[in-house]
Amino acid sequence: MNESTQLDESSAAAWPGAIAAITLFVEDLGEAKRFYSEVFQLRVFFEDDNSAVFKFGETLVNVLQSNEAPELVAPATVASPDAGVRFQFTLGVEDVDATCEKLSARGVEMLNGPMDRPWGIRTASFRDPGGHIWEIAR
Repeated sequence: MNESTQLDESSAAAWPGAIAAITLFVEDLGEAKRFYSEVFQLRVFFEDDNSAVFKFGETLVNVLQSNEAPELVAPATVASPDAGVRFQFTLGVEDVDATCEKLSARGVEMLNGPMDRPWGIRTASFRDPGGHIWEIAR
């Protein structure tokens, strides 16, 4: 490695750090709040008229009313939920099948799984009310 490609140790520790927050745009804040509270069994960490924040470990997941999103991303545009899936979040679990049973009991409709993937993990996926995909994996 030459000088120009070596990382400065002090900057390597500071950048990038852990993901502090993820903001998800939703059309129905009340439904998103209900979903995250019931499905993930989480309390609202913070809320105002346009958003609700849930804490997943050390990461904050902010569900934001989509009509408030343009000022955050301008000049980019906010896509509608039916524009297609562009990402998924993955949560590690001890038992995918048991977790699917719990989620189903909470009214969650699974998109796929549980299934064993060719790369050696067992997964299942579901969608939140805003169209965001969540995967559970072991």
